[in-house]
Formats: sequence, structure tokens, C-alpha cells
Amino acid sequence: MNMLRTRIDLDAIAHNVRVLKKAAGDAQLMCVVKADAYGHGASRVTAVMAEAGADLFGVATIAEARHLRAVGVELPVMAWLWDAAGIGAADEIAEALADDIQLVAPSLQHLQALVDVDIPATITLKVETGMHRGGIEPEMWQRAFALAKSAPHLTVRGLMSHLACADEPEHPANDAQIQQFRDAIAQAKEAGLEVPVNHIANSAGTLEQPDSHFDQVRTGIACYGLEPAAGYAHDLRPAMTWAATVLAVKPIQAGEATSYGLTWTAQEDGYLAVIPCGYADGLPRSAQGLVQVGISGKRYPQVGRVCMDQILVDLGENAFGVQAGDEAILFGERGMSATEFADATGTINYEIVTSPSGRTVREYEGGVAL
Repeated sequence: MNMLRTRIDLDAIAHNVRVLKKAAGDAQLMCVVKADAYGHGASRVTAVMAEAGADLFGVATIAEARHLRAVGVELPVMAWLWDAAGIGAADEIAEALADDIQLVAPSLQHLQALVDVDIPATITLKVETGMHRGGIEPEMWQRAFALAKSAPHLTVRGLMSHLACADEPEHPANDAQIQQFRDAIAQAKEAGLEVPVNHIANSAGTLEQPDSHFDQVRTGIACYGLEPAAGYAHDLRPAMTWAATVLAVKPIQAGEATSYGLTWTAQEDGYLAVIPCGYADGLPRSAQGLVQVGISGKRYPQVGRVCMDQILVDLGENAFGVQAGDEAILFGERGMSATEFADATGTINYEIVTSPSGRTVREYEGGVAL
């Protein structure tokens, strides 16, 4: 058994995709598998997602998109972060299009690059609606739509944008962005573009704001069973458990301290469990004293400094007989949830599930037989 592992429940991912497919209604369902499927392993989860109803996949970079093609993904793949002007940019664009990857143009420069390569392509134009991160500015829409219309080798599949506050369903920015997105679609059609597939909704929008669905939705974190907005429950099943093997159990006496700096002192005689996970494996050093580790269904506080490759857990008097070889849950089933871990450490569950790294090895359960 690997000492440090993420256990991925493929049946949970299939369940979540079915939930999202139902929530999407008549809209197409994009499953976002960027960042190696939010740490869950894109080469494995895509087959499960396709079987459960995904219509296409979304990634950030061309490299991620080409990886999906290399592992046999046949559904459409869209990528939205790519270099339009660097050395070799034209070659990268050509290679992406040769792999039938749909590129997003988030600026006039990106659109011009697609015009200049003069290769038949299906593209999406990203428009700015209020997030002010990526997207063609409203004052440039008409110029962009005219440029795209003038290029006979380009087929504009639709427009996309991104909701800034979808995890706050009552935030007024959501309605404002949706209305501006409608305006962009209307202007694109007036310019002669068909734009049949338009999308702005992320996981939170898909689950909580039906008027954001348009023709397609883009779901990321919810595919992996985590709620995108606090306080909601949509029958999602977390797919990842981060687990380690207890290396040793050792005594500590009242007044003795542990780990670098001796920052934690035992108040009573007891025992510590040594867990082979540290900041080199994605457990933040700043998590010291904030999280609990699950062992045999009981939760024990992490104590002392988080080291590069070890942490210590206070077992108290070890009433339940924890011993070397037991499984320790950093987050997931029978431990803190990823959301609880995030709340304890002052971040979001997105960051938590993408954190396991270093010596962590993925293991899979359920899903499509390979």
C-alpha cells in the first residue's frame, strides 16, 4: 500500500455528473477537467463523465486539451488559455486545431491569431461582462464580431463569459452579467454570426440560477462532489479521500514538546501518531493546529509544526488503540471533508482537492472498467 494516496471514487463522479445533467435541463453539459480534473486525474475521470452524460470537456490550456486527445477522449474539447503572440504560437495553434480542439478567443489579439493561421476552426469568443479578468471588452465587441464574420475559415460556435459572484446566488452582479451577456449575443447575431451555443454558467450558476444556463453550462467543482456555494446541498458526493498510513505511535509525557520549534507541549501523558505527509506533499505549513485527522472513524488534532514530509497527531491516551499501519484520513470519507478542511485553513475546497501532490499516489475505485 502506498504510504500517501488520494482515493478517487469514480462512481461518485458518475453520480455527480448525472445530477448536473439533470440540473442543466436542455443545455449542453461541459465538464471542466482542467488542472488534471481538479486533482482527480483527467485521464481516468473523463471516461466516467462521458458515460454519465457529459457533452464535452473544458480545460485551461492547449497542453491539457492535447493530453485528453492523447488518452483517447473523443468528445469535443475546449481550451481557453493560450499564447497568441509568443514564439511558436502559430505552431501551437495549428497543432491544437489538428487535434480538433476548440479554442476560445478571449481578446482581439487571440482572434486575430486565429484569423492569421488560416486553418478551418470552430471557435468561441469570450466577452467581458463584469468579471474583468478575461474577455473582449464591450466597446470592442462589434469589431471582434466583424473580424470573425470576415474569416470564412472560422466557425463561431458561440460566446462565453464567466460569472464573478455565482457562489453568492443573490448577488446583484449575477443578473447584471447575465443581461450584458444577452446583449452580447444579440449584437453578435446582428453582426451576422449564428452563435448557436452560448454559455456563462459555472457549477454554482448551473445549480442555483437557471436563467444563466443559456445553451450550455460549464461545471467544474460540482463534478467532483463539492458544493460551489456555502449553505447549499444538491445531493453531490465527494469523490476524493486523501489518506496516509500511520508510521508509528510513540509516547509523550506531560510537559514535553514536539516537532520543529517545540511549538506544542503535551498537557498530559499520552501518545502521538506519526503521519507521512507534509508541505512537500501539499499539506500547507500554515495548517498547524487547525485540522483534524481521522483514524478509525475518530478525529484527532494535528499538533506541532507541519514538516516537509511528516505531521504529528495527538492521540491523547490512545483509548481506541491506534497503531502503526492504520489508515489516517487527511480529508474525505471518515475524516474532515474537503470543505471543512478549507474552512479550518481559511481557503476554499477548490484549493484543497488540487493540493495533494509530492509523494501522493492516486488510487481509483468503481467506475468504467479499463
